[in-house]
Amino acid sequence: MSTYSKPIEPDRLFDCLPKSLRPTKGDHEDGGSNSDHPSKGLETAVYRTPTLIPPRILPLMNDIAQQLVQAGNQQTCYKIYRDSRASALEVSLRKLGVEKLTKDDVQKMQWEALEAKIGNWIHFMRIAVKLLLAGERKICDQIFDGVNFNRGHCFAELTANSIITLFSFGDAVAKSKRSPEKLFVLLDMYEVMRELQPEIEEIFEGKPCTEMREAAASLTKRLAQTAQETFADFEEAVEKDASKTIVQDGTVHPLTSYVINYVKFLFDYQSTLKLLFQEFDSGTEAESQLAAVTTRIMQALQNNLDGKSKQYKDPALTHLFLMNNIHYMVRSVRRSEAKDILGDDWIQRHRRIVQQNANQYKRVAWAKILQTLSVQGAGSSGDLTSSGVSRATIKERFKSFNTQFEELHAKQSQWIVPDQELRESLRLAVAEVLLPAYRSFIKRFGNLVENNKNPQKYVRYSPEAVDQLLGQFFEGQQWAEQKR
Repeated sequence: MSTYSKPIEPDRLFDCLPKSLRPTKGDHEDGGSNSDHPSKGLETAVYRTPTLIPPRILPLMNDIAQQLVQAGNQQTCYKIYRDSRASALEVSLRKLGVEKLTKDDVQKMQWEALEAKIGNWIHFMRIAVKLLLAGERKICDQIFDGVNFNRGHCFAELTANSIITLFSFGDAVAKSKRSPEKLFVLLDMYEVMRELQPEIEEIFEGKPCTEMREAAASLTKRLAQTAQETFADFEEAVEKDASKTIVQDGTVHPLTSYVINYVKFLFDYQSTLKLLFQEFDSGTEAESQLAAVTTRIMQALQNNLDGKSKQYKDPALTHLFLMNNIHYMVRSVRRSEAKDILGDDWIQRHRRIVQQNANQYKRVAWAKILQTLSVQGAGSSGDLTSSGVSRATIKERFKSFNTQFEELHAKQSQWIVPDQELRESLRLAVAEVLLPAYRSFIKRFGNLVENNKNPQKYVRYSPEAVDQLLGQFFEGQQWAEQKR
């Protein structure tokens, strides 16, 4: 046993893996897998059980075991087999990079380091279960085939330490402080435990190995529970995000893009999430639970954006900000799998909200200047025109239009509408109300100021020039360099 119970080098183990899971040269040192989300194509992947003891030696060992047991040396046989194989298995795992880590160790780790360790652990779990433990079970069954020997207990004891070491890291991560970015790695870990469940049941069959099966089931459940609690935390964090970041130009808020990217990632895990929901609530359709959770996250984001929009002093910018952010949500949903979950109703309802905010922006931002171009309310004393409006009033109106338009241009060319289509349609909507009113005003009253000494003082912009300047709105022109 001591001659043939040698630990297996990582390279030999990697050769037994399916091609998609073999580490590339760069990953070699940390044992990492070269696939981002490997479980997606693993249903048909082929693992080759490594040779732990040369096949030609197995009949000889079977013969020796038989003789030892018949001679009454069952305990000696048990101890020699257990200690030799336990040591080989533990050293094989250590060489691979498996460490026993506590909750405190995990808690102290930087996120990047922890994320890398979790990726490795997922890889190590597959190697440990599908290769090393499956191999141990196979040789144990072969060596004690036909021997009156308590091989179930022996196998349970020789694997106990290795199982504790492997599961300790999963437990430590599941018990460590929750944070939104941990959700995806928790789902990865839960996914691999679910994937390995049938093999664990098979390798650790029988009463003596009950503890191993229960430890695996308990870890799977704990990972599921932590993932679900992290999910709930995320929803709450989105609703309550109190970051004081104000996007001065009214563009898409960092929180919006963060939450939308998070939700998009979630849909890479649809099948896993459905399994997760069934762990705790088998009565409800998993699809509808996923829809409910996604809807709640989107609603939480919307509530938060409503709060953030109130930080703007300019009500026009409030509506522009809401229009940009809700539009970003709608567009992202339409382009992802979320549209099948949230449904057309959600999309249509939120498109209406985008339109309402665009209309409100137009009304709030342009009402005053349009009022300047209306004849009603003009004074009736002094030098009256045929329209009953005084020449002084008309001069005042033209000057007022110039001042207001320049202020609007100076301010709103710094604002941003990042979506090109939305930007064009908003400019067009403004042009459709402003230009006809301006043209009409010039047509009616332009001749009253044209004969003045300095006509450009009043009609500073032709309608074409106004149209051209509208083309500079929402480009974030002056802040562009320092902001982006």
